[in-house]
Amino acid sequence: MNWKKQVLETIPLLGHRNWILVVDKAYPMQSAPGIKTIYTNERLLRVLKFVLKTIRWEGHAKPVIYTDKELLFMRDDLSYGVDSFKSDLSRITSKQELQVMPHDEIFAKLDEASKLFNVLVLKSDCLIPYTSVFIELDCGYWSADKEKALRERIS
Repeated sequence: MNWKKQVLETIPLLGHRNWILVVDKAYPMQSAPGIKTIYTNERLLRVLKFVLKTIRWEGHAKPVIYTDKELLFMRDDLSYGVDSFKSDLSRITSKQELQVMPHDEIFAKLDEASKLFNVLVLKSDCLIPYTSVFIELDCGYWSADKEKALRERIS
């Protein structure tokens, strides 16, 4: 089945606390139940653009985007193409605030979340290290401020 079709069928099922990962080719296939991996055979940023567009179109979730802190220190002298990648990533995600965390800390968050919530991993053909993009879904129609106000009314 075409990866885009799978994404279009899966995103409506996902919601608050689910994750979507758009990862480089070396990203490991994880064995935890609830983690589904799809090989896209596409450029990472092309997959990311499609995913973000689909999330916006669906409207029920909003993306919280994480990138590896290590990417901040990567330059073309370490891995050719990373400078261009970072520039394009910045343009694609300009409407969202990026959360930057060390790679191992993102994995720890993901490991904890995957114990209860589904994770969709979209593996790209990207061969540049630390380029994976981790998207934690939040509720698209309910804010943290509204949740706080509701909790205050309840108590």
